[in-house]
Amino acid sequence: MTRNEPVDYVNPLVGTESKPELSTGNTYPAVALPWGMNFWTAQTGKMGDGWVYTYGADKMRGLKQTHQPSPWINDYGQFSIMPVTGHKVFDEEGRASWFSHKAETATPYYYKVYLADHDATAEIAPTSRAAAVRITYPETDTAYFVVDAFDKGSSVTILPDQRTVIGYTTKNSGGVPDGFKNYFVLRFDHAFTYTGTLEDGMLKDGRLSSTCDHAMAVVGFHTRRGEQVNVQIASSFISDEQALRNLKEVEGRSFDEVKEAGRTEWNRVLGRIEVEDDNIDHLRTFYSCLYRSVLFPRSFYEIDAEGSVIHYSPYNGKVLPGYLFTDTGFWDTFRSLFPLLNLVYPSMNEKMQAGLVNAYKESGFLPEWASPGHRDCMVGNNSASVVADAYIKGLRGYDIETLWKAVVHGANSVHPGIRSTGRKGFEYYNRLGYVPYDVGINESVARTLEYAYDDWCIYQLGLKLGKSAKELRPFKERAMNYRKVFDKETGLMRGRNKDGTFQSPFNPFKWGDAFTEGNSWHYTWSVFHDPEGLARLMGGNDRFNVMLDSVFNLPPVFDDSYYGFTIHEIREMQIMNMGNYAHGNQPIQHMIYLYDYSGQPWKTQYWVREVMNRLYTTQPDGYCGDEDNGQTSAWYVFSALGFYPVCPGSTRYMIGTPYFRTAKVHLENGKTLAIHADTDNPANRYIQRIMMNGQPYPHYYLEHEQLKAGAMINFTMSDSPVK
Repeated sequence: MTRNEPVDYVNPLVGTESKPELSTGNTYPAVALPWGMNFWTAQTGKMGDGWVYTYGADKMRGLKQTHQPSPWINDYGQFSIMPVTGHKVFDEEGRASWFSHKAETATPYYYKVYLADHDATAEIAPTSRAAAVRITYPETDTAYFVVDAFDKGSSVTILPDQRTVIGYTTKNSGGVPDGFKNYFVLRFDHAFTYTGTLEDGMLKDGRLSSTCDHAMAVVGFHTRRGEQVNVQIASSFISDEQALRNLKEVEGRSFDEVKEAGRTEWNRVLGRIEVEDDNIDHLRTFYSCLYRSVLFPRSFYEIDAEGSVIHYSPYNGKVLPGYLFTDTGFWDTFRSLFPLLNLVYPSMNEKMQAGLVNAYKESGFLPEWASPGHRDCMVGNNSASVVADAYIKGLRGYDIETLWKAVVHGANSVHPGIRSTGRKGFEYYNRLGYVPYDVGINESVARTLEYAYDDWCIYQLGLKLGKSAKELRPFKERAMNYRKVFDKETGLMRGRNKDGTFQSPFNPFKWGDAFTEGNSWHYTWSVFHDPEGLARLMGGNDRFNVMLDSVFNLPPVFDDSYYGFTIHEIREMQIMNMGNYAHGNQPIQHMIYLYDYSGQPWKTQYWVREVMNRLYTTQPDGYCGDEDNGQTSAWYVFSALGFYPVCPGSTRYMIGTPYFRTAKVHLENGKTLAIHADTDNPANRYIQRIMMNGQPYPHYYLEHEQLKAGAMINFTMSDSPVK
């Protein structure tokens, strides 16, 4: 029996059984290379629908090139392809075909589906900027291939003598400058027996070019049963010429060669972490989460004729040298996704940091939510955390002084057009120490808490860079601003008015309002950098632990009046049977680990295991809320290893409970971090003893340098807590 390789455990369909009312991941099956510029996905939803692929759908409308980070942000630079047989009906409703998951193969590097209404099988294997497509047609004189460039301004041109289709799409949901285009090229290995274009729905037989609101190209073939038509596709955000250059990623290679190279690359990246378990579902969940952790942020750069790295800037529309990455929201991913990169894939994040330098130079701000340019989404100034954590953990080779200027600038300004970039309300925050509740700035407590943490990150980065005490003093002082919105009466964070009084009335179960996609019970713990100080504010560790316990002991009650309806994040908390704990959204995901700071680590161990056992599976409904570009997945990856970065920007990881008998992290420096635990009994969730490199280890945290040096950590486990 051959042993599975890491990619064989990945199920890209996890999280696809989602809808706006209830997210079980809000994912689509991303067929791509790690951090690839282009992803491909099967498309079941209508053109422009953010729910591009949903597991319960019966019909497929095409295979879509996508750059979508989430259904809420939606897509840009998108077009689709579809094999069709029989009648010349090519609009997305007319060409849609019934399909079954039983006749579908989804892996990270290869997708295959049988399209029943056309008796055709479509396969795709991607590279970063190109893809190989193979269509198996029946015997017919009416085998067609549709290129749908989508609406809002598109163009297609058929070049029969070159067996080629070129064109561009402009369809986007924002975040792009004027003149934005995604240029594409498709090259076929069959001569065309039919050509035609659709111009805003009207089919023009024989016409070779169309530029209009919604352009589509159709080419046809005479095929024998089982005949395979191969298509090589590439695209570029820069030009037609660059799209042809990107086609070199697949030129001269067979479909199977492209597919095998993708498989090899996925195994290389996923194989950086090896885990062993007798339960195959645990392996499937782990590697499916690791797959999601290395998709975003995606590459947004290309390689020019001289072999140099260049990019189209979504900030100013120019073609410029250097790296750029996009499609991530730092409000989500600063928490564990970027720390995972810093530990396991630091050279990738060094490129991403270089890309942040370019984003700042091109727009005057670091992004907070980029897709592909600045997007108005979420709160906080968490680019400071992303920058600080990387440098403090030893990443180098990029312009850190420019990033220092960028984080200082972002802390004291707000983007003139995108109010979630920089710091909305910074004038109040800098003067009063908090963003007031009553000055028309929503989610004021969430902003205050995140700004305080971000100030701490800037302070830590400044210390590492040797900045003067005078320059650092404001950030050092503001890091303690979380105290300004702590209400001693309730022991919770609470909105505070401009005159210093707390908001009244106050309902700690009210979602939104002073908080972001959560309530006071969720956001009170957003003091990543000073849990001990928060415990002192609450009256000491005993009270702190009671408050932590209360999150799970409370019923899942909520007040949704701020939104006027029950948002999906609320519903996901309500149905999980974990009280008011809302793992489906990011603000509280670190909270379980806070028991480590207050003397009750066995509760961390209990709840980490509960979340891993109950809230993550390998099924299409396998997440308990939005997966969010790797963050919810990276939580699982870290937690399965047995530790978690509660406070990015520090070098400390808090210990949870290891999930696997053996885990090995193969670090880029050639060292190996090896973790062993006697977890053969699933009830063994509690740590009895820790040995580090053969010596007893007394702490409930690990240091980054210990892990980077390569360590052997042995956990002795028990089925009862060690108090």
